[in-house]
Amino acid sequence: MAGDNVIKHSSENPFESMKKRFDVAAKIIGLDESDYNVLIAPQKAVIVNIPVTMDDGKVRVFEGFRVVHNANLGPSKGGIRYSMDVHLDEVKALAAWMTWKCAVVGIPYGGGKGGIKCDPRSMSKGELERLTRSYTDLMVDVFGPDKDIPAPDMGTGPQEMAWIMDEYSKLVGHSTPAVVTGKPIVLGGSLGRVEATGRGVMVSTRSALSKLGISPIGATTAVQGFGNVGSISAKLLASQGMKVVAISDVSGAYYNENGINVEEAIAYRDGNKGTLEGFTAGRKITNAELLELEVDVLVPAAMEDQINEENADRIKAKMIVEGANGPTSASADEILNRKGIMVVPDILANAGGVTVSYFEWVQNRLGYFWTEERVYRRADRVMKTAFEGVYAASQKYNISMRIAAYVVAIEKVAEVEKLRGKFGL
Repeated sequence: MAGDNVIKHSSENPFESMKKRFDVAAKIIGLDESDYNVLIAPQKAVIVNIPVTMDDGKVRVFEGFRVVHNANLGPSKGGIRYSMDVHLDEVKALAAWMTWKCAVVGIPYGGGKGGIKCDPRSMSKGELERLTRSYTDLMVDVFGPDKDIPAPDMGTGPQEMAWIMDEYSKLVGHSTPAVVTGKPIVLGGSLGRVEATGRGVMVSTRSALSKLGISPIGATTAVQGFGNVGSISAKLLASQGMKVVAISDVSGAYYNENGINVEEAIAYRDGNKGTLEGFTAGRKITNAELLELEVDVLVPAAMEDQINEENADRIKAKMIVEGANGPTSASADEILNRKGIMVVPDILANAGGVTVSYFEWVQNRLGYFWTEERVYRRADRVMKTAFEGVYAASQKYNISMRIAAYVVAIEKVAEVEKLRGKFGL
């Protein structure tokens, strides 16, 4: 999500932002120096230059990344984003967040992340296919159903995953659907995957509301970002009786104190070239103003560092449920904690996506597929259990939900690292 109506990124380095939270949690659990050194650094960072023949016959070279942060719990897992803003520190931070996210929800994956510095909106389908296949060729020794499993992220979707699966399968000589998740259903994708992240946000929100003694019926919410995660989160929160009073995308934010019909907003977006531009069922405000509305629940589901030290003191929501990865900078945490705002952190709130990605991988390995109802039931159970575990840690140590999530995750990964044995012996 980008544009004049989006709050600019803070100057905070995303990897440093992750590291600050890690450091606080490491002190709480008494993580020794050796374990700290192993767990903070990525195990592998691969940078490739990808030559692509463009439609005009000229060859352009794109920079691509894949970072494996940790593979102690299992194969590394994480999306691939296509964006001009992609850089190594961002990918390193996102890979680390995937490690903690998988550990928090208790699935047997480590953390990975990838990206290509490109503008997918300016490229033809043929150019995107050649880019994706060339990237896969260069990453064939990194990817693998038991090594590193990509998934969609910003700027990518089921089509890109289909190309990766096909190219990888050709390179290894046999069909390998489990090498990626987020595939089209007909190619081995899982039912329920499209709604998985938004559904996890909804389950986390309900759990958090119950801890604060707030009924979901009539509780007000504002959702920043109206892509897959934001729009589905808004739709499912509305289905629970919550009143969605504001939504936004790159065109700006739209506010209606009486509530927005989210189904109509999604239909409008889909029929308007994927944008809310011109949406009239709400008064137009800026994305900055949306974040500062007086609501029960704020769901930032856009980009990193949207809530930062410059605006955190003006946040009036009773709770923040993070649909995006890293929407709150580390420098904002202390301000939000001081204001008594409960933050359900990204590594917990948006882990519904990787949970159902895991289910897709399991189904691919089994060659047997579940019903949508079974996927939802099992994913909801995983998310509720994870929320209770993090909430219990926050009460035990008298710490924020974010640091509690890191505590739960780091303890788990450190324990596995100890059991598997020290590195470099």
